Amino acid sequence: MVHTVKLNNNADFPILGLGTFKANPGEVEQIVKDAIDIGYRHLDCAMFYENEKEVGAGVRAKIAEGVIKREDIFITSKLWNTYHRPDMVVPTCKRTLADLGLDYVDLYLVHWPHAFKEGDDLIPTDSSGKIIYSDVDYVDTWKEMEKCVKTGLAKSIGLSNFNSKQIDRVLEVATIKPVVNQVECHPFLNQTKLIEFCKKKNIVVTAYSPFGGPASIAQSPDDPQPLKDSKIKAIADKKGKSPAQVILRYLIQHGVVPIPKSAHKNRLKDNFEALNFTLTPDEVATIDSLNTNTRICSHPR
Repeated sequence: MVHTVKLNNNADFPILGLGTFKANPGEVEQIVKDAIDIGYRHLDCAMFYENEKEVGAGVRAKIAEGVIKREDIFITSKLWNTYHRPDMVVPTCKRTLADLGLDYVDLYLVHWPHAFKEGDDLIPTDSSGKIIYSDVDYVDTWKEMEKCVKTGLAKSIGLSNFNSKQIDRVLEVATIKPVVNQVECHPFLNQTKLIEFCKKKNIVVTAYSPFGGPASIAQSPDDPQPLKDSKIKAIADKKGKSPAQVILRYLIQHGVVPIPKSAHKNRLKDNFEALNFTLTPDEVATIDSLNTNTRICSHPR
């Protein structure tokens, strides 16, 4: 049985997914196969991760084996910052589909609210190493995202790393509402205000980096490490669960859809078990108290 939440377009969105950021080419195909065998039915991908060909190969292999049908699995991808210019949106989505070897994605997100200089250099920089931005407005990008739905390339569209003001700007022009906003979310950055805002707008929040430091885009020794927190560990010990399971369950009980990444089959299984127990209100409150609004993926620029 797949546990899901309803998106605002009535699509079913599995409440636990597999993240594929920093899943290395050469191993990600097997990770995807293992995850599907375990029961995962939600894969979070992006062009920027440069591994969508392998992700697609894993999915297609499991379809060929008869383990799943295409409609059984929910696949998210994202429009990268160098392709925000309106004329580039639909062709870039088609390029992702070609890499995945699929006819459509279930969800296509605007990866970030800022645009970079257009082209295939994913991190364009000047001679001093500073990122070169583009002045394309994500509101204009969004209008083209809607064409991805109208032409059948994507079943749903949404946002990633958008704050409440940016979401409101999109909603002002949208004829197809974003169904999801994907953001960094973990016990030290529990995003209470943004989650509440999104709930009022009928937008589901997806949580990346649910464990804090591991596989973050800007990992440093000072990163928060919820997996090692003593209060989380005490709850885990009491319930006979792992700290990872407790963190995932905490996010799920806040109505958030976490997308943990792992390259290890035993950890994939461990994470998936977060669906099979509940935390008490007191345990949730204890984890709430850990929030310090500490970001790993800060992008101060």
